[in-house]
Amino acid sequence: MLLSQKSQAQGIPPRVQDHNINGWLSYSGDHNLSEKWGVHTEFVLRRYQLYKHPMQFMPRFGVNYNISKNIMLTLGYAYVHTYPYGEFPASEQFPEHRSYQQFFFKGNVSSVSFQHRYRLEQRFIRLAGTEAFIYTNRFRYHVRAAHPFKGKTIDDGEFYVAAANEFFINFGKKVGNNIFDQNRASAVLGYRYSKALAFELGYLNQIVAQRNGFRFEYNHTLLASISFNFDFPEEKKVEHSTPPPAGEQ
Repeated sequence: MLLSQKSQAQGIPPRVQDHNINGWLSYSGDHNLSEKWGVHTEFVLRRYQLYKHPMQFMPRFGVNYNISKNIMLTLGYAYVHTYPYGEFPASEQFPEHRSYQQFFFKGNVSSVSFQHRYRLEQRFIRLAGTEAFIYTNRFRYHVRAAHPFKGKTIDDGEFYVAAANEFFINFGKKVGNNIFDQNRASAVLGYRYSKALAFELGYLNQIVAQRNGFRFEYNHTLLASISFNFDFPEEKKVEHSTPPPAGEQ
């Protein structure tokens, strides 16, 4: 209350909360071309009011370099198209072009497998209602832990559970009124059909800070994802570093 009164006295609008229920459907795949090189493919479809209205879609592509079976670098591009949604929608749909650089590594502690992903993004966003693009930078850190229902490893034909968190930080010029961009916390039930194919279903809680500095989205999201990591024929292969399924990306 005191903070709200102080903000109003300084001419800053009080914080506004926008609660939504969304649904995210996604596919992702990493495909080795050789022992060191591979490609990343991904498509995400996001819906507002669970499934009724369009919210966002995003194809993403990348070139992977496998330092080892546990460490991978990626250089890529994503196109993001956002529609008006929520209680305070944008005036119109708008596009974003995004390049990114990524460092990923994984490891195990007993029967728990961990994944860490660090990503830098260069974002070219057309502001809704204008023809002008702005350039912003963003840093993302994603951590995920998974545990099999039985045994010490997640094997073919087995279920598993996973929990993850990712925070997003804006930096550089034209950040807006929030350095904090968003946070995503999720929990999923997964099924590994084979070494190449896995399915996941779960819940994601997303908090998004708008550029105006006082409007915050609280998005409750149903996740459904599939990851398919097939390889192109090659004599030498490395085990997939298996980044998290697209639903968490």
